[in-house]
Amino acid sequence: MKKLLGLLLVLFILCGCSANEKNDNTFVVGMEVNYAPFNYELANSIDGAVEIDGGYAYGYDVLIAKDIASSLGKELVIKKISWEGLGPALEAGDIDAIIAGMTANEQREQGIDFTTPYYDSHGMIIIVRKGSQMETYTSIQDFGGLNIVGQRNTTYDDVIDQIENVNHVTPKATYPEMVFALQNNDVDGITAEMAVAKGILASNPDLTYVSFEDGKGFDVDTTVSIGLKEGSRGSEFFNAVQSALDSISEETRENYMVLAVENQPAEN
Repeated sequence: MKKLLGLLLVLFILCGCSANEKNDNTFVVGMEVNYAPFNYELANSIDGAVEIDGGYAYGYDVLIAKDIASSLGKELVIKKISWEGLGPALEAGDIDAIIAGMTANEQREQGIDFTTPYYDSHGMIIIVRKGSQMETYTSIQDFGGLNIVGQRNTTYDDVIDQIENVNHVTPKATYPEMVFALQNNDVDGITAEMAVAKGILASNPDLTYVSFEDGKGFDVDTTVSIGLKEGSRGSEFFNAVQSALDSISEETRENYMVLAVENQPAEN
């Protein structure tokens, strides 16, 4: 009996280990699924969407991830993870890549190896209420003394302090939260890149955005890159992902963004 119990225990441990091993036939990508038009959730499937718990992930990041997975000869799996949890999930090996509208910067590069950019919004703007005096502003310094909010732990929050005498509002976790605050007059503006602003405006006709004259805008990098595990640069996997990304033409990338904005649900 003891031998039988011992054998069963060994088999249980072996089965448990096998269950936790990563499937080499999948390309597991982490994203918020709440950052339109880069990534968001749909109730129903459309061409290009990927099933997740409770719905379907779609958006620019999903379309890029599908192309890369196809080039790798793997099945794409999307994991819905909070923004703050993406880095730890990558480090732990729970995901293979972060494709989530993430900008490579000095701080993030200490724990993540980034590919070349897969999109560039070409500048940052501020979303404001339509019909407000702020629509006429041409410089970020015009927003001095006003309440401006950005997304927590992102460049969009960091840049706010480039505005002199600004009231830098405590950042929020998601853009839907910030849009709600703007529409309720809790804040006067939201920092965002152009692609995100277009998606928000498509769903919220009461809002608009302010772009700035040359030399009067934010000094900021608005490119986004794919994040891979630290130490993987130069590896076969890193090079395969980079090669797959390089094979996606600029025309295709622009078309993907058009689709991402067009299919964004109204609540995002």
